[in-house]
This record gives sequence, structure tokens and C-alpha cells, in this order.
Amino acid sequence: MLRGDVGLELGQRVARALRVALDVDITAEEALIRPSNRDGADYQCNVAMSLAKKIGKNPREVAALIVEHLDAQDAIETPEIAGPGFINLKLRREWLEAQAASLVGDSRLGVPETDEPRRIAIDYSSPNVAKEMHVGHLRSTIIGDAFCRLLTFAGHEVIPHNHLGDWGTPFGMLIEHLTDEGQGAEHEISDLNAFYQQARQKFDSDPGFADRARRRVVLLQGGDEATLKLWHELVGESQRHFNQIYELLGIGLSAGDNYGESFYNPYLADTITELQQKGLIETSDGALCVFPPGFSNREGDRLPLIVRKSDGGYGYATTDFATVRYWVRDRKVDELIYVVGTPQSQHFQMIFATSKQAGWLDDAHTAVHTGFGTILGADGKTIRTRAGGTIKLIDLLTEAVENAYKVMPETSDVEGADKDALARTIGLGAVKYADLSNDREKDYVFTWEKMLAHTGDTSVYIQYAIARINAIGRMVGRVPADDAPLILQEQAERDLALKLLQLPTAIQAAIDELAPHKLTNYLFETATAFTAFYSSASVSKAETQELQDSRLQLLALTSRVLTLGLSLLGIGAPERL
Repeated sequence: MLRGDVGLELGQRVARALRVALDVDITAEEALIRPSNRDGADYQCNVAMSLAKKIGKNPREVAALIVEHLDAQDAIETPEIAGPGFINLKLRREWLEAQAASLVGDSRLGVPETDEPRRIAIDYSSPNVAKEMHVGHLRSTIIGDAFCRLLTFAGHEVIPHNHLGDWGTPFGMLIEHLTDEGQGAEHEISDLNAFYQQARQKFDSDPGFADRARRRVVLLQGGDEATLKLWHELVGESQRHFNQIYELLGIGLSAGDNYGESFYNPYLADTITELQQKGLIETSDGALCVFPPGFSNREGDRLPLIVRKSDGGYGYATTDFATVRYWVRDRKVDELIYVVGTPQSQHFQMIFATSKQAGWLDDAHTAVHTGFGTILGADGKTIRTRAGGTIKLIDLLTEAVENAYKVMPETSDVEGADKDALARTIGLGAVKYADLSNDREKDYVFTWEKMLAHTGDTSVYIQYAIARINAIGRMVGRVPADDAPLILQEQAERDLALKLLQLPTAIQAAIDELAPHKLTNYLFETATAFTAFYSSASVSKAETQELQDSRLQLLALTSRVLTLGLSLLGIGAPERL
């Protein structure tokens, strides 16, 4: 767990007060300290409301006892009890100044590393070999990358793995089709995409071809040299395509992170044997199945997962069982995170339930499916091309960069290659932020106008805030000393400093709930607090040099907080726009 910010500090003091006043033992988190702007309060403590019924006292009486025994005179003004038992807390200016000043020399801006590091494997992106990545791969790729960045920053050991679709019947079809056509696999990904569609049509309409394709799968699994040569060429061309997408998006996946279905193939037989030995497999209509408890259809019949088909072939469930078994047993991970669309929710629940029965998952070895919604077009339906086809991901990203040129200010002094790099930072950052700023589990509507807007909850708004801060520093022409005191003279200064101190809470919430939008919400609020400061507190015309230094220091902290926050989402922060 990450630790450290003003709210946590206040929570610790409330917890101590409760131990003294009522012999009640709670954690700092259970003290329920929340930011507040009611009646001039900076924070509000709500724990009296939740404790009152448990200990048989009136909430206001509990609140009064907390206030009476609260040792926080150095940090807060006189606490006030409001309503049925809320405690309003207003920070002393001097204490707030000292807390904010402590961030200046802190490379982590008040965010400590976890004291319980875990070894975490994250399954994300997962495209199919011999097919172009499409818009449907965007969310898994972006969300998974954000998880990797957040958890690594927190101090966990993160192992990304790309579960490629690179084995089985689809490759028997494609390789057999290429052989029929007298062609090798040395084609660009767009060619392979078309070949795959042709192969699928033949497979569905020509029984003879379907039989040959199935035999080709057997040759592939048996290591036939000619078949494997074609397969390796397909994988190689696909990887070049994946690399192009990942490099453009700034995603940290490489060929070394690939753990395709082919990787787990040697583990499948042993996985089934172990499930049989543990009495978890039943035969149903000639197929080997597991029936995890608690899953049934509308008629009340038990739902199966097929681990070996009646013809001896393996399905997705078999590979998923082998995956859990491999990462927990061979790679010694503590936690598995699957970034896969919400429609697969029940599948993963059944996989996890069976894995617990098998002893692969337990209290110390956990797995979680982080589902996500669909990207919608303006018509409220799954986003598609005007012709109704699937949007290629490379086309979407190229359009993002092209649109970014249109929103760059005409007065910008960025030119040439730097301007091209800036357009990529703005355009691709906008795509990422639009995705991550929405609740992961919900669908969202994709619109260029909204995501590239200079105002509102967009990455462009935050990037402009950072660029404006840098411009102020260049205009003033000097940098204050690190030990220059902070003077929070105006309310806007106070509000901004308080918001900067809430960074650890925002990052912790994003990690605890695997919800990047908790961090984007914070970044938007911080950029908004900066805008209010910029409108009311002049830096260049500050009354004294000491006050100017303080404001420069506050702006520098703001830039660092916003830049760090964006980087944890995989979004760049240009120096100027």
C-alpha cells in the first residue's frame, strides 16, 4: 500500500483520539477523512457517523469526544462539529505551507513506495497473429500499460505479458490457404489480413479444405518443418506490425513479452492430467470438462468449461488453466491481472473458481479480471468505419496525429521535427486520456472534438497548463532556491497547494481500484486549481521577491505533479505549445 498525504496524517490523529477517548481501535483509513469545501473546511471527518451505532452513542457525542481528544493544534484550526456529527477541519496556514514545501526536494512528490511489494503479471493487449490490430485492441493496450506504470511506480515487480493468438485452427486454415495459392508468408500484415478472410470463407464453405486445414494444425503441433517455417514468418511479420503500433503509442511491450497460445501448448497435457488427478474433470458427450461450482444456465444446468474436445483438441479454457498454473507455479507471481473486455467476465470467473479448486490460486496467489466497456461512435453503437467495417488501429492513431495539428496554436514557435513530435504527443495523448478518464467498466463515445478540446477534462487542457507554467518561468527569467519559503497568501494559492498534497491519495485510489480515471480526475482538478491561481495571483507582478519566489515554487511543483501524473498514464507533457 502507498502511504502518505495530509488526509492520512489527519486520519492517524483522529485514530489516536478515538483510542484515548473511547478505547476504539481503528486505522487511519477508517477515520474517513475526505477533502471538503464546506463552510471553509479543507477536510471533513465522518467516522462519528459510522461508529455511533456500533458503540451505542449519539454521533454528535462521538464527534465531540474526538474533538476533545484530538491532538492536532499544530496542524488545524479549532475543529467544528456540523450537522448530525461531521467534523470540519481547516488546516493552519503555516502547517500547510510546511507540508507543501516538503515536496520541493522530494523526487516522488510525497508518494512513498509500497511497504508490501508484490510480483504481478499483467496480461494485456493480446492481438492475433496474421491480423491487423483494430480499434477493439485499443482499450486493453492502453489500460494495461497504465496498470504497469502505476504498479511499477508504487514499487511492485511488474511482468507484462502479451497473450497472443498464434496457434490452433486459424493457423491451419491460413497456412493451408497460402500453400494452396503457392505463396509463402512473406507478405505485409494487410495482405495477411485479406488472406485470413479468404481462408475463413474456404473453411466454412469447402469441407475438403476444412479437413486439410485441421490436418495442417496437426502438422504444426507435430513440428513439421515446412509448416513451422510458414508459421514463423507469419509471427515475424505480425510482430513488426505490433511493434509499429506499440512504438507509436509509447507502449512498453516487446517480442520478449510475448506469451502466445503456442507458448502454453507444451503445458496443456500436464495441466489436464493434474485436473484429473484432483478429481475436477468429468466426461460429457465425449469431451473432458470441469464444472466449477456456482455456475449454471437459465434452466439450472451446470455450466462446463471444456478442457479437451471430443476430437482431442484443446480450447481456450485449457490454455487459460495452463496460463494460471505456469505463472503461479513456475514464475512465482503473487497476482495475475487480466485486462480483457467485460464480455469475458463469466469465463474468467469460472477459470479462477476452478484454479482455486486445483490449488493454483489461494489467499497468497490471486487473480483478477479487469474488464472494460466498448468504444462507441456518435450513433451510440460500436465504433466502425463509414462503410460499416472495423477500424484499423493504425488508421485511428494516424488520424489522431493529423487532428492534433489542427488544434496547435498558430502562435506556436515549435517547428519542423519538433512540431511533428508535438503533434504525436498531443494527438496520441488525447486518445489515451479519453479512454482512461472514463470509468473502465463503462462504454464511452469517441469524438475528436471532445478529446482534443483546450478546455474541460482532456489531456490537452492539462498539457496546456504545464506549457503555461513553463512560459511563466521563462518570462520571469529566474528559478527560486529550493529552500525559498512558501507563502500561501491568496485563497487560490492555498487551494492549489492543498490539491498538490492529495497526489498520493489519487494514485492510491487508482491502484486499489485498478481505476485510472481516479488519477485523471485528480489531474483535471489540479489543472483547474492552477487556472484559478493563474487568474488571481500574479507571478511577474508579485508585491515582493519573496512572494514571487513562493509562487514560482508553487508553479514548479504543479508542473511536476501534472507531468508525473500524465506519465503514469503513458502521456507526454511537452515543454511548450
